[in-house]
Amino acid sequence: MNKEKTQRVLDYLDELYPDAYCELIHDDVYQLLVAVMLSAQTTDKKVNLVTKDLFKRFPDVESMAQADIKELETYIKTIGLYRNKAKNLKRMSEVLVEQYHGEVPCSRKALESLPGVGRKTTNVVLSVGFHIPAFAVDTHVERIAKRLGFAKNDASVETVERNMKRYIDRSRWTKTHHQFIFFGRYFCKAINPSCKQCKLIDMCKDKEKQQQMLNRK
Repeated sequence: MNKEKTQRVLDYLDELYPDAYCELIHDDVYQLLVAVMLSAQTTDKKVNLVTKDLFKRFPDVESMAQADIKELETYIKTIGLYRNKAKNLKRMSEVLVEQYHGEVPCSRKALESLPGVGRKTTNVVLSVGFHIPAFAVDTHVERIAKRLGFAKNDASVETVERNMKRYIDRSRWTKTHHQFIFFGRYFCKAINPSCKQCKLIDMCKDKEKQQQMLNRK
């Protein structure tokens, strides 16, 4: 990857998704944190379905901290790993109340110390919730980064994040993160991607996809 190729990718993403945004519905940073924690191994669409009622019942950190685990489970049981997520939500909320006066901290170290909060969740909360430049890598971002040559196929998530931050200007990290997600979610999908319409097909490192295109010509 070089500056010219990177700019080509960014220009194309600006053409396709100039207004890409976080699709998780939330009213404040705390609700964003909850939604991102719930989004692990499931879709934003499914998360939005469960948080609609979850946030009516437990709208803030205090109410979530006092929630009964079994009741929490009933609200989120339609998404994966719901039992573990319910435990993490309650414990995370308790820690916020006990140690942070009910406020979500804006430091990486403090966020990553919370139960159930990893690097990806922290990056999303920092960038979307606090407008602090960060580059979260989820399955869509990882797939697109590797297909377009920002990282090798066997690269770790940490390496992908490091490479994206190296090639892309810090002022664009949050915007490009959302554009990569939109591109991966609606265009360059894991299954049946829109290769025929893609202007970056010649950059694609997926040899199978490139061969399919050559066979169609």
